Amino acid sequence: MANRQAAFLQGNLFRHITVMSLTSSVGLMAVFIVDFVDMIFISMLGKAELAAAVGYAGAILFFTSSFGIGVAIAAGALVSRALGAGDEVLARQRATNTLIFGVIFGAVFAAVVWLNLEPLATLMGASGETLALSVRYLSIIIPSLPLLLVGMVGGAILRAHGAARQAMMVTVIGGLVNAVMDPILIFGFDLELTGAAIASVMARIAICLGALYPIMKYHGGLHPPKFTALLGDLPPIMTLAFPAILTQLATPIGQAYVTRSMAQYGEDAVSGMAIIARITPVAFGVIFALSGAIGPVIGQNFGAAQHDRVRGAYRDGMLFTAGIVVFVSLVLFALRGPIAALFQADGLTKELLFLFCGPLALAFFFNGMIFVSNAAFNNLGHPYYSTWINWGRHTLGTIPLVLLGAYMFGAAGILIGQAVGGMIFGLLAWWLARRVIEKSSTAVAGTPPAFQRQARLLTLLHHRR
Repeated sequence: MANRQAAFLQGNLFRHITVMSLTSSVGLMAVFIVDFVDMIFISMLGKAELAAAVGYAGAILFFTSSFGIGVAIAAGALVSRALGAGDEVLARQRATNTLIFGVIFGAVFAAVVWLNLEPLATLMGASGETLALSVRYLSIIIPSLPLLLVGMVGGAILRAHGAARQAMMVTVIGGLVNAVMDPILIFGFDLELTGAAIASVMARIAICLGALYPIMKYHGGLHPPKFTALLGDLPPIMTLAFPAILTQLATPIGQAYVTRSMAQYGEDAVSGMAIIARITPVAFGVIFALSGAIGPVIGQNFGAAQHDRVRGAYRDGMLFTAGIVVFVSLVLFALRGPIAALFQADGLTKELLFLFCGPLALAFFFNGMIFVSNAAFNNLGHPYYSTWINWGRHTLGTIPLVLLGAYMFGAAGILIGQAVGGMIFGLLAWWLARRVIEKSSTAVAGTPPAFQRQARLLTLLHHRR
């Protein structure tokens, strides 16, 4: 009987990638939009220190969510490989153990952050009343980190099963809860920033339950936890999770340098960069989602030793990226005037916005190359390649090129230098990913020989049918 859980071993790869990416992007867009609406509600209170407090808190919350992204990447890779090899019992065991470790690690990490909220907020630049508000806001949200990790890991497990729509609904439900409860608690109960924090906790509870329900009902549930199995799965989980966490932390480092460089050209330059930063995840949400969406497709076929389909998935991922980037770039170029008017941009702000909505939007293709390549590295047993590519892109691919660009073209040169760095490391990631894929067709790095033999046997039986 065919393996019903491994949905990506058959069928059109481009279609699988498209469906997974589009549905995953809806979930991401729900998060982006809710965060934006959240800030609007806070801003409506007319107190600048409240909006600033959320800004400082957001930087700390990003680092905590990076931890969850790392564990989720590990869960998706391990579960999809097991499903691809036809071992549904192992898939349930690893789903269970990654969830357990997510809760344990999340609780420990949350405790460390919670006990050091004031020093961390001070490090971000908060002081006075803003510091007190940031600490109060974070003290409510941080203890719910284990719930968020369950939701993030659960969503990755659902995507590993090919349940893209169910994974999408996890974040959509959380976003709806947040969007509904925000005005009720902020304005209805007059709780202001405290109300926003409570709404975020309620959203995390909804995300946690929304992820667990379809796993339990539709995807075989969870495996009874065993201490020996937990210890046995800890090394592969950490092998994937640790470099993934490091990978995620590279982005804010590079962006912080770009922000500091742009600040020397005044508020208009910083304003233009801030507008671009808000437009980018909305415009290219599908590309941001692609990394998590294509991972299970590669992972399942890698687990089943269907290396032709692994190569095909990577190729189709690049084609999908090119199509989306060209389409979005044309839309941005056509709407650059209305977009500038929406944000009341003029002068240097408008100049930077028009630069982004023109040639620099096309350069986002190379960021997409990095996303797809990182997914290949994580699912083919080379997670540290993702770490080196991301850190290289946000250090060597950012600092010297931003300096050179600023010297040659001023504020616009900062964006140009950043884009050129993306091109260089996008091509490097593409070259390295192709080498990894070719090597994986003859030797599965980091996979036990018994697992390889099992995968080859299942593939042989599948073709004989």
